[in-house]
Amino acid sequence: MASQVNTFFQQVAADLHPLADDAAPPPEVDFIPAEFIIDQADVECRLSKINVHKAPGPDGIPNWVLRDFCPYLSGPVCAIFNASIREGFAPMQWKEANIIPVPKVSPPQSIESDLRPISLTSTLGKVLKTFVGSWIMQNIGSTIDSSQYSALRKKSTTHALVDITHHRHSAVDKDQLVRIVSVDFAKAFDHVDYNILVSSMRSLGLSDIIIRWMCAYLQGRHQRVKIGDVLSDWLPVIARMPQGSYLGPLTFIMLINGLEAADVTHKYVDDTTLTEFLNRVSTSRMQSHVDELTGQATNVGMIINVKKTREMLIGRALKVSMPPVMLNSQPIQRVDTFKLLGVHISNDLKWTQHVSVISSKAASRLHFLKQLKRAGAGTGDLLCFYNTNVWPVLEYASPVWHSSLTAAQTESLESLQKRAMRIIYPHLDYNGSLVIAEADTLDGR
Repeated sequence: MASQVNTFFQQVAADLHPLADDAAPPPEVDFIPAEFIIDQADVECRLSKINVHKAPGPDGIPNWVLRDFCPYLSGPVCAIFNASIREGFAPMQWKEANIIPVPKVSPPQSIESDLRPISLTSTLGKVLKTFVGSWIMQNIGSTIDSSQYSALRKKSTTHALVDITHHRHSAVDKDQLVRIVSVDFAKAFDHVDYNILVSSMRSLGLSDIIIRWMCAYLQGRHQRVKIGDVLSDWLPVIARMPQGSYLGPLTFIMLINGLEAADVTHKYVDDTTLTEFLNRVSTSRMQSHVDELTGQATNVGMIINVKKTREMLIGRALKVSMPPVMLNSQPIQRVDTFKLLGVHISNDLKWTQHVSVISSKAASRLHFLKQLKRAGAGTGDLLCFYNTNVWPVLEYASPVWHSSLTAAQTESLESLQKRAMRIIYPHLDYNGSLVIAEADTLDGR
């Protein structure tokens, strides 16, 4: 099974060519700018913040060793990092990855459609990539288009959703028709053409030092699939950015930088939303927008997945007969609601569907909270479970939708939190956020 999964993940990019041998800029070892020299104190700081609960990569170096002995390891590690950058060389151990196939649905039925590859790479390699990533952002941060909300400071899914919602509500207030197409790229991270990526980095004006190191990192990569304790054989990787690393989303947004077709475009890594605003006498140009985006995506090696791309109409558009948008000679499915960045968007601009989904999800997790209580778990453990598994479900992206809830919807969400508090602190009266403060005081926090 591990070998079959590994072969499938590798074959996703079988139509692409490996990175050309001459893609890297010529070496300039005589001079390295100070901005690309790593300081030992910075290495020690980052090693001290390693999460010891995460699994190590194929090199097998335990994370606790790197964290607990960081004062002694930071000097040699810093020297290795600087030599790697100076020479434009990445050790093979940093280019190997254990792929963990994570199910998209439970239980997965198909290798082809129900598994997502998450990469476990060398922790030391990931630490160096955080330095490289920070240099990339310093070089090109101002050139990334404003419609991109991923892997950038002071931007998040909530910022993207707030802006999307604001545009749509403003259009409806102006009695405009809103036409939305939510685009899904097929195997986005798994179908990254390294040659196009390097060209994109050059066009964005990245330093040759960074490009040379990136080329060294991208050439000669290998992967194997791990299922339980079973490992497949190693296979070469000619494409794909590792999901689970800092450089993954960062390099992807460099690849698709400039993809913009409609009146308003919002992007969060590979989630791209096209929005068109129409007056009563306007003619929709969404078909030409989608065709333009398709052409732009093809130029960077991306393929749009017709089956997962959705169209939605908002406002008076519901009463207007509009032909469906075609993609690859197939009509895009028109829906009344769809999930965007973890939030369920409806064409009536209400949050009934979203509240229903998160209430059901939170209620199912409260069952496990009860089981922990019956098993004798302490108050601190119960509170930790609530804060990590229940509260994030109820509060995710709440600035987007909370102010628009009805009284009944607000009460339904509040009732779930009251149930949780009665389980954790049965002797306290629930009165909003005060109980959390009182509870924290009881725990000595």
